[in-house]
Amino acid sequence: MAGKGGVGKTTVAAALARLAAAEGMDALIVEVEGKSGLAALFDRPPLGYEESILWPRAAGGGEVRGRTLTPDDALLEYLDDHGMRRVSKRLVSSGALDIVSTAVPGIKDILILGKVKQLEAKRAADVIIVDAPAAGHAITFLLAARALLDAVNVGPIHTQAREVLELLTDPARAQVVLVTLPEETPVNELVETAFHLEDRVGVSLGPVVVNGIYPELPGLDADPSAAAEEAGTTLRDGEADALKRAAEFRLARTALQQEQLARLAERLPLPQLRLPFLFKADLGADDLTAMADALRESIEALP
Repeated sequence: MAGKGGVGKTTVAAALARLAAAEGMDALIVEVEGKSGLAALFDRPPLGYEESILWPRAAGGGEVRGRTLTPDDALLEYLDDHGMRRVSKRLVSSGALDIVSTAVPGIKDILILGKVKQLEAKRAADVIIVDAPAAGHAITFLLAARALLDAVNVGPIHTQAREVLELLTDPARAQVVLVTLPEETPVNELVETAFHLEDRVGVSLGPVVVNGIYPELPGLDADPSAAAEEAGTTLRDGEADALKRAAEFRLARTALQQEQLARLAERLPLPQLRLPFLFKADLGADDLTAMADALRESIEALP
C-alpha cells in the first residue's frame, strides 16, 4: 500500500486485511515506519517486531496479525540466523548500521524488503499487506533492490537484492495498491508515483483506491424554508441560510470529486475502488468492518 501522506493509506491497508479475514484468509500487516496508528484501528495496543493478533479468527473466517519491521531488528535476526549473534549486537549498539547505510544507500530498505521476502517465501499468511512509506519514499524504498543490484556484484547483499527484485516484479506475488483522495494534489502525486513505479521499479499496479468519497445526497437543491414548511415544521432565524450554505458546500464538494475521479481515470486507466468518507475523528474496529464491507462492494462492482 502506498500513497501521499494523509490519504488514509494505513486505514485502507487495515480494511483490506479485515476483508481478507472475512473471506477466510489469514492476513499479515507489515508496518515499516511505525507510529502509524494501525493497531488502534483494531482497538489494539501498538505493534512490535514480534507478530501480534489484531483480529482473532472467527467461525469460517481468517485472522489478522500485525508487526512492525525496522532495519535494526531485521539485521539482528538475519545475523542471528547465520550464527553471528555477538556480531549483530555490537553492530547495532555501536551505531555501525547507520554508518553502513550512509555508505551504501538503500541498505536499510533492503533489510526490510528482505524480511518481507522471507515472510512471503515461508507462507507466513495467505496475504501479506505492507503499509509502505508515503509516496515519495515509497519509490526509493522499492527501488532499493534494483539500486543495490547495480552497485553490488557478488555476495549476500547481491543475492538478497536479486531475490527481492524477483518478488517485486512478479505480478503473481506482489502488487502495489495506490491510495488517494478525490482531490487535485493527491491525484497528481498518485499518477506520478504510478508511472515511476511501473517504469523504474517494474512492479505491477493493482486497483487504485480512492478514499474519502462523499456520498451523494438527494434534495440538496431544495429551498430549506420550503422543505421545512412541507415537512410541517419551522426553522429558527438563520437556520435556512446555514442549511443553504451547507448544501452548497456539499454540492461543490461532490462536483469536485466527480471531476477528479474522471481525471484520474483518464490519466491512469486502472480500476478504481471507492471508499466513503467517514465523518468521525477517530476510527475503531466497527468502522474498520464498515470500510471492509464498502471495499467488498466496490470490488464486486468492478467489470
